[in-house]
Amino acid sequence: MRTYSPKAHEIERAWHLVDADGLVLGRLATEVARILRGKHRPYFAPHVDTGDHVVVVNAAKVVLTGNAEEKFAYRHSGYPGGLRKKSYAEMLDQSPEEVVRRAVRGMLPKNTLGRQQLAKLKVYAGTDHPHAAQEPQPLDVPTARRAG
Repeated sequence: MRTYSPKAHEIERAWHLVDADGLVLGRLATEVARILRGKHRPYFAPHVDTGDHVVVVNAAKVVLTGNAEEKFAYRHSGYPGGLRKKSYAEMLDQSPEEVVRRAVRGMLPKNTLGRQQLAKLKVYAGTDHPHAAQEPQPLDVPTARRAG
């Protein structure tokens, strides 16, 4: 029996809407990355982008379980002494979309396929988003809810 490999024209992409209000960042990111990669599909293949589009709203209300003041996001310019760091508390205040995007990006492949999958992620700090025409279906992530 031959191994089935999904073709690009056979893949039907759906749109999912995730409300991040009160969700733990890492647990939210794992579920979103799973949908973006297409691992929920019966015809998943690691070398083909079989994933769906995901719209995350209320990114400003995401929860970090640790101390956000002591956790840092690093970036480097490529020049000597070019290391910059910013605490997650600062990032949540200034650009909460970037916090969610970085968490999901770290769970995707680090290659062209991963960048293609990340392009299907849309993150918004508030409840408004311009993707109503795509009619995204609400995606429930019960395992990401804060315990109390």
